[in-house]
Amino acid sequence: MASQVPFESRLDVNFMFTKLVVHDLELCAGFYADVFGLVELQRIEAEIMGRKVSEICYKPTYAGGPLLILAHFHDSGTPAEQELILGFAAKDIDAAMERAKAAGGEIVETLDLPGAGRLAFIRDPEGHVVQLSQSRG
Repeated sequence: MASQVPFESRLDVNFMFTKLVVHDLELCAGFYADVFGLVELQRIEAEIMGRKVSEICYKPTYAGGPLLILAHFHDSGTPAEQELILGFAAKDIDAAMERAKAAGGEIVETLDLPGAGRLAFIRDPEGHVVQLSQSRG
């Protein structure tokens, strides 16, 4: 699906990653690896604006694609829910939903869009929303 999406930019800047702030870094790392097959690229211990942070960076799932980074700030509690919706394209949406449930996720809603495909909205173990899309074809 990603290779079918046109690309361009008006400036010399490219979108590179999404950083999802999580409370339990290892719990979320397991969920995203088990459900979406993400492969860890590196772990980083750093400071951002004077705050200690631990990060796990995942490899792109296709050539030239953006990274997903999970970040845990050591000085904060549970992050806000519904601050963003992560989107993943699935060839087999039913299998992906089963993996999500097995990994501690919750299926919130499924939609069948005539002529377009199927969607599923999942909450990860911390309540972050993930949209799965499967196109018709």
